[in-house]
Amino acid sequence: MGPKGATRIDPRLALALAAAKGSGVAIRALGKGGGTAAPGLIADRIDPQLLAKITARLPLGSVVVAGTNGKTTTSRMIADVLEAQGWRVAHNRSGSNLVRGVASALAEQSSVLGTPRAEIGVIESDEAALPEIVRQVRPRVLVLNNLFRDQLDRYGELASIATKWRAALAMMDADTTLVVNGDDPTLAELATHAPGRVAMFGMTDRNPRHLLTALPHAVDATTCRACGAPLAYDALYSAHLGAWRCPACGKARPVLDYEGRELTLHGVEAAEVLVHRTAPADDLRISLQIPGMYNAYNALAATAATSELGIDGAVITGALASFRSAFGRIERVEIEGRTLVLALVKNPVGFNETLRMLSGNGEDLSTPTMIAINDRFADGRDVSWLWDVDFELLANGQAPLFTTGVRGADMANRLKYAGIAVERIHPLPEAPDAAITAFVAALPTGATGYVLPTYTAMLDLREALTSRGAVESFWRQ
Repeated sequence: MGPKGATRIDPRLALALAAAKGSGVAIRALGKGGGTAAPGLIADRIDPQLLAKITARLPLGSVVVAGTNGKTTTSRMIADVLEAQGWRVAHNRSGSNLVRGVASALAEQSSVLGTPRAEIGVIESDEAALPEIVRQVRPRVLVLNNLFRDQLDRYGELASIATKWRAALAMMDADTTLVVNGDDPTLAELATHAPGRVAMFGMTDRNPRHLLTALPHAVDATTCRACGAPLAYDALYSAHLGAWRCPACGKARPVLDYEGRELTLHGVEAAEVLVHRTAPADDLRISLQIPGMYNAYNALAATAATSELGIDGAVITGALASFRSAFGRIERVEIEGRTLVLALVKNPVGFNETLRMLSGNGEDLSTPTMIAINDRFADGRDVSWLWDVDFELLANGQAPLFTTGVRGADMANRLKYAGIAVERIHPLPEAPDAAITAFVAALPTGATGYVLPTYTAMLDLREALTSRGAVESFWRQ
């Protein structure tokens, strides 16, 4: 895409922006939150094309990131790399990723006349909102990270989201680059509908320590999208992600433009991956100060997206080496002489990967852990997904497990059925402040505790920690 059009005075847009900015200031002044969504909703009522108008004025276009897991981290990685390049970036960094949240962020980062204080946009998109965001934003690069089952009561089955995403790809401009996880069979099939360039990324590391021996029972994408036959895997990394192929019709993982090789996982501290790029034909060694297979995938996606934008390899590796997690994503918090490690969990695949990392792939969980489960709209009202999480991985450990949240009792019951000794299970009060108080008190001075919350539980717990001065409000970060 070439440079965007020059700014012109648009009275309707100016009124919408004034309303968004004013409401945002009021919400924050009244202590009612960060104003990360409501201002955009108000502005949209005045000018439904606000998002399209502002993004059209970004000289270097926009990058849109979508995926069931990892979209917040991946979009932040991309934004950090672009800022290291010296580009001014507009980004919905708070993670508010519906259309109203994106509109709120871009309104905040523009003048009242609609001139963005940035050259390029990095937009994290909710799965269901992707078609409308693509329609309005007309991205220069669209990143599809993965597609897993999540919040069935809100999104529906995997096929429902895949259908929506196919519609989004059909609306893309021919000069939009699609960066897609080729290890995901569903995404690889969707990519065949893209009108422009497709850049595939995926893992090729074959170290047995990093491979699953069989598909987890909670996986949905197990059959060929072309003929319906069961897929086979030459390497399986996470859920249904890997070097897949169909023995019946010959379909297989596409040729990768960005390969993740020589993967090294350093427990809950860090990870490294060598990214082989086909154009330019070179290798980038990515060192991350965040852990896990899933973050190696996020870094691979960010490397692919920024490489497609022409960013130099040294800038990419430097920015990712200094990257720090978004709030609640392996976030370390110091409180009363203890360390809490917050790791957001929101669906079976993400939860399983977190448990694999924390337990050493099921060998042992030696750190006290609190699991906080809510069932509000943003979490998904139906908590039956907890029965698809492999809590049996925790059965070999000796560490105490604490449960809290609106559905804390359900969580305690699930742990019992996972074969975890009853004396290890400790229900805590539902109230976030009381739960934090009890959990911290249960930790010896100088000890570390893991906190695994669903989305709204994470916000509740962080608010309790904010009131104690342990963390900043997420919207300030």
